[in-house]
Amino acid sequence: MVQTGQNDAVIRAEKLSLTFETNDGPVNALKDVSLEVNPGDFVSFIGPSGCGKTTFLRVIAALEEPTAGSITVNGMSPDEARRARAYGYVFQAAGLYPWRTIGGNVKLPLEIMGFSRAEQEERVRKVLELVDLAGFEKKYPWQLSGGMQQRASIARALSFDADILLMDEPFGALDEIVRDHLNEQLLKLWARTRKTIAFVTHSIPEAVYLSTRIVVMSPRPGRIADVIESPLPADRPLDIRDTPEFLDVAHRVREGLRAGHSYDD
Repeated sequence: MVQTGQNDAVIRAEKLSLTFETNDGPVNALKDVSLEVNPGDFVSFIGPSGCGKTTFLRVIAALEEPTAGSITVNGMSPDEARRARAYGYVFQAAGLYPWRTIGGNVKLPLEIMGFSRAEQEERVRKVLELVDLAGFEKKYPWQLSGGMQQRASIARALSFDADILLMDEPFGALDEIVRDHLNEQLLKLWARTRKTIAFVTHSIPEAVYLSTRIVVMSPRPGRIADVIESPLPADRPLDIRDTPEFLDVAHRVREGLRAGHSYDD
């Protein structure tokens, strides 16, 4: 993990809370969340459904507005960071337009941002190589497997070279074999690009395998139950999951999830 000073945090939340007003009354999605994410971190957020993992990611991306506390992204408000193109966002579903080729889908944000045609083509070529989809730019989404579609979605988020990658359970709908393969590829991608990654997952093995730091969240209202610094080496073959070190971290995550359920609303 990249070591930085206090002022170098890419994402900094302080006593962040968010309450949704609904017809059935207020819903406390997040409460007093304080966290710093440093450049080059791979931080996973794990917790039960409804604990605010995705909500926190959406706050970072200026898709939700906190009701208390503060958050900065690259020293700016989330909305300023959005306008500065500070992050790419990968959703649970690939969200590719079926009438556009893979290359056309990847270049879409570049078209919106006004990059020249030559720059668009070069960036599409580079990011498709990064996600091992070189040669598929003229295919359509329906011609690709689910895992390949998600890799195309990641390429689209990387196309404008943002420093931060926000990933909301991108592999949750895939089978275990494909998921393992994409976990390996994502670690290699992270090692090559050194992006700062915030990753939401329900999977303990996935969180432990991928992360430099694991944020364990409690049930609603979402609070941080534990923050675990990973002792695992940067080089992580899949069979590292059978080692005592890996199992120790997984046990601590599991215990943090159990402890989180003891919070009173």
